[in-house]
Amino acid sequence: MVNESVKIGIAEFKIARTPISIITTGLGSCVGVCLWDPIIKIGGMVHIMLPDSKQGRNVLNRAKYADSGIELLIEELCKNGAQKSRLVAKIAGGAQMFNFPNANKTMKIGNRNIVAVKNTLKFYKIKLLAEDIGGNYGRTIEFFTKNGQLLVKSICKGVKVI
Repeated sequence: MVNESVKIGIAEFKIARTPISIITTGLGSCVGVCLWDPIIKIGGMVHIMLPDSKQGRNVLNRAKYADSGIELLIEELCKNGAQKSRLVAKIAGGAQMFNFPNANKTMKIGNRNIVAVKNTLKFYKIKLLAEDIGGNYGRTIEFFTKNGQLLVKSICKGVKVI
């Protein structure tokens, strides 16, 4: 049996019900945030590109930013039957892909994305169950709505499930 999956790109999000999985590729400094309601087995993923919509120039795409992207994902899941109090999270990405000598805080976008994602999850009181973050390598992730597992693939570290 082949599992059905949907793909999302940078600064996009999708929600799906079991047994559909959600995949994104190209997580470098970006962070993939997966939220899941284990009771009704609905989940979603947002591919976060930047930490804060308040500092953005073009904020029309809410999925692009940690603060507004996670909020958007919560809203869509709840519109489709999830309960915010049951949502749990798994995250991956946030790498420092390039090493810039004398890099200031602004250049460390991966770490800034991780901090923003974690702070936003804390703000919404969503428990972070697992993470595969940081490093200096890219990731592809697949989130399974049937069991909440997150498959993380990278050239450097192979494949693992969190």
